[in-house]
Amino acid sequence: MVHQYKNNGYNIVLDVNSGAVHVVDDVTYDVIPLFESSTKEQIIQKLKDVYPEGEIAESYDEVKELVSNGSLFTKDEYEGYIDQFKTRPTVVKALCLHIAHDCNLACRYCFAEEGEYHGRKELMSFEVGKAALDFLIANSSNRKNLEVDFFGGEPLLNFDVVKQLVAYGREQEILHNKKFRFTLTTNGVLLNDEIMEFANQEMDNVVLSIDGRKEVHDKMRPFSKGAGSYDLIVPKFQKFADSRNQERYYVRGTFTRNNLDFSKDVLHLADLGFQQISVEPVVAQPEEGYALREEDLPLLFEEYDKLAAEMLRRNKEGKGFQFFHFMIDLEGGPCVAKRLSGCGSGTEYLAVTPWGDFYPCHQFVGDDAFLMGNVTEGVNHLDLQKKFQGCNVYAKEKCRNCFAKFYCSGGCAANSYHFHGNITDVYDIGCQLQKKRIECAIMMKAAMAEEE
Repeated sequence: MVHQYKNNGYNIVLDVNSGAVHVVDDVTYDVIPLFESSTKEQIIQKLKDVYPEGEIAESYDEVKELVSNGSLFTKDEYEGYIDQFKTRPTVVKALCLHIAHDCNLACRYCFAEEGEYHGRKELMSFEVGKAALDFLIANSSNRKNLEVDFFGGEPLLNFDVVKQLVAYGREQEILHNKKFRFTLTTNGVLLNDEIMEFANQEMDNVVLSIDGRKEVHDKMRPFSKGAGSYDLIVPKFQKFADSRNQERYYVRGTFTRNNLDFSKDVLHLADLGFQQISVEPVVAQPEEGYALREEDLPLLFEEYDKLAAEMLRRNKEGKGFQFFHFMIDLEGGPCVAKRLSGCGSGTEYLAVTPWGDFYPCHQFVGDDAFLMGNVTEGVNHLDLQKKFQGCNVYAKEKCRNCFAKFYCSGGCAANSYHFHGNITDVYDIGCQLQKKRIECAIMMKAAMAEEE
């Protein structure tokens, strides 16, 4: 499978199955789609009114060599692996601890309903969190590196328990030859020097929630009485990012139909000094006024193109920054299993409620159909676990022949369920945006390689 596109002046050809990327001239770009179905002479006849015959012949020979070298029109070597993959032993490697089902903001797009997740407000006790870490250790087999994200609501509402669980986890590392990678997601309202110092010692990564420009952020992320939170959190986030040497964190925003010009929000965050940035499309049902629509896609594609071009310009000037969705590894990337299955929700990764219930991920929390067990009894909804284990790019008809399948890994199971009622479909708007981001990311790699 081959995917071709033009972006920012580059003719890019991606060989999907090998991952090889080729930047080609115009004649080669036009030869490639004809190569498999036409002879050399036929291609020359089809294109001779556009290019000199000698150039067409030369391009044909170059394409033929790429095919011989195994970097163009390669076969899919992974589909035959999928049966073995679906029956792999389940090893849990990550937990999302809902340390607080409560929040001090009232974000308008929040899927967690101000932290309550269709249920009740509650803070996780140390005992429940301890049982969750014990479960993770016991079900991680011989995997040494384990991941725990402190999530909410707003996890800093329960900071004392966060500290206790980190201390307990460090004790268990020594006893069980494990290594915990702790992360924290926060809106920043309660962030202070003590928390920053603790996070810099213990948190491998910290996610700081901010949507961009003040008017954009304050509209969607206010306090319950309507006041905005931008002015309170920005100085804290700037101080925190600098204290981590602009590493091991990212500021994460959400763009909606209220700011389709979201590239300005990304650049605003960069201008504030942040070097690790993620601004992601909102996922919302169509009846929500802020939800993205199909007719918005052309404008959003332009925004990604503008952002990519501006990032390249700034990089040349020594003012570069990382944009999470443009980060792509063209050399090796994730292992085959990760490329096939994505995040591992419901199998390798589970969300834990404050009272200890297991769900496949944070976006399923509160939906009884996806209750998988609890920290005391373990996972007992094995049929559901098996469904998630079988969720991969070959189980999704929309993914099987998509050029992006090994980069997005089939997209989000929760989004698929919330829009189509099953986990083996895709959220279509998100899918289109993901493909655009991948195209931009590959183009940027090509442009930067050209400069070296």
